[in-house]
Formats: sequence, C-alpha cells, structure tokens
Amino acid sequence: MKLFSLRNLAIGAILVVGATSAVSAQNYNEEYQEWQAAQRRAQEEYRDYQRTRSARDYRQWQDAQRRAQQEYADYRRTSGSNNRYTNRAGGSRYYRVYRNGSYYQTDYRGAELLRQAVNSGYQQGYRQGQLDARYGRSSNYYGNNVYRSGTFGYQSYVARDQYQYYFQQGFERGYEDGFNNQYRYGYRTNSGLNILGNILNGILNITQN
Repeated sequence: MKLFSLRNLAIGAILVVGATSAVSAQNYNEEYQEWQAAQRRAQEEYRDYQRTRSARDYRQWQDAQRRAQQEYADYRRTSGSNNRYTNRAGGSRYYRVYRNGSYYQTDYRGAELLRQAVNSGYQQGYRQGQLDARYGRSSNYYGNNVYRSGTFGYQSYVARDQYQYYFQQGFERGYEDGFNNQYRYGYRTNSGLNILGNILNGILNITQN
C-alpha cells in the first residue's frame, strides 16, 4: 500500500511538471509574438516620425519603443522560466541554426548567446559608427578592430567562429545606423540600444527542434 502511494505520488509529480512545462511553453510563444508585434509597431512609428518630424509622431515613436522594451523584458523572463521547467522535466530545448547553406544544432544557452552576439554587435557598431561620423572619418566598419575581432561578449557555449559571424552581422547594421544617425535596424530606449526583432530573426534564421 505504501509502495503504491509513493508510485502514485511520483507519477502525479511528473504530470504536474509536464503540465506546467506545457503552460510555460504556451506563455513563452505568446510573449514572443507580443514582442514581435511591439517591435513592428515601433518600427512603423519611427518611419512615421522620419516622414513628418512632428512632435506628436516623435512621442508616439518613444511610447512604442518603451512598449517594445517591456515586451522584450516579459519575453526574456518567460523564456528563462520555460527553460527551467523543461530541464526539470528531464529534457532540454534544442535549436537549428541555418547559415550559409548548412544547419547546425545548439541548445537554449547557445541560442541565447547567438541572439546576444547579434544585439551586442549592433550596439557596438552603432557607437563606432557615431564616432566615425562625429570625427569626419569615412564609413569603414570592416576596418574597425572591434568588428574584425568579433569576440566582444563571447562565451564558449558556441563555436567562436559562429559567434564572430553573428556579432559582425549585428555590427554592420549598427554601424550603418550610427554613422547615418538613424534607426533603420534598431531602436533606443532609456535602457539602451537593441536591434529590431524582425532583423534579429532574419539574421539568425533559428528554429526550435
């Protein structure tokens, strides 16, 4: 009788973890979609402001940026929670990354690091582009030491050459925005610079297995 109860208790615990993981995965997908929608909205508001340069459109653009930043924070919080539940259930999430005609597989930490590589590249590129424009230098991101190294923020969860590739992809776009004093590929909030979600996804071309 005691053994039966213990077994039922263990089965019940597994079912609870599985159900929680499924709910968490659903929340993760919903938060991701809301972040993407907020990113698109911010980009549309920026284009409106670029066209009109009105104070009203500027305020709407700033509001949309803050909304996108909040949605991104919600998405990151949910994605971290989803990863913990998945690990407790005895499994882990894996992703396929497509680059130059080939696929390779990485885990959750690797996928997050590649996203960080693109975003960090954008941030560093933007700053370097601004500096070159400020001091009257010609546009030349490929001659920049930070770009050529491509290892800013690197961790060994992924291959170094993979990190470098995605960092440089972000850097190129950030440099163009910074040099031209625009936000074609990213957006700014009080907490800093970020690359737009649709640009990030286009660069990474990452899917969950």
